[in-house]
Amino acid sequence: MDDSWIRHAPFFEGLSEEVIGPALIHLVSRTHPSNQVILLENDWGGSVYFIVDGYVKIRTYNLEGREVTLNILGKGELFGEMAALDEVPRSTDVITLTPTVIGSMPSQDFVTLLHTEPLAGVRLSQLMARRLRQVNRRLRLRESDSQSRVADTLLFLAEGQGKQGTSGTEIPNLPHRELSSLSGLARETVTRVLTRLEKKGLIKRDHDFICIPNISALEKMIV
Repeated sequence: MDDSWIRHAPFFEGLSEEVIGPALIHLVSRTHPSNQVILLENDWGGSVYFIVDGYVKIRTYNLEGREVTLNILGKGELFGEMAALDEVPRSTDVITLTPTVIGSMPSQDFVTLLHTEPLAGVRLSQLMARRLRQVNRRLRLRESDSQSRVADTLLFLAEGQGKQGTSGTEIPNLPHRELSSLSGLARETVTRVLTRLEKKGLIKRDHDFICIPNISALEKMIV
């Protein structure tokens, strides 16, 4: 398996080859089509997963049965670590958004790595702190206007999945239903706000990406 994805994995940042090699010895890679369920809420977990290529969404359902997207993860990111650590069933579903290659590591190998390599524990703590900070920010904006919420959703994706392109920061051009679920707005509202932001020159859209020419300018749209 091509191991270039490790360079995109914050969890492995700073770990030596002598540490990474043995940790990945039992990693099994599989290719999944779009819209395939990888994990289901309340399943028991025996593996931790790393995204080699592609995107997945982390979802749950609210009390009314409406789907809520909690996060979008891409190349180099991991999921399934919570069930491995506290040995309880999965708390969310994970579904592919694109054709995706995922590597699965036995939970015991993951836990052993944390026990034997302090830096791995630091990286995991940093990852969990970043995700908690992102959730807190989004919760604070739940009562804001639609423009603020869509802008924040785009900035949220830029922080997690943004890549620097020739014209600005590029994020995946997700279906509007996914942006709707992330922002908590109706899909039609998301479509209108995106059109408005594009007319103002704050975003540029093509088939695969949304480009944000100026992150600071988009941040100013949040009130």
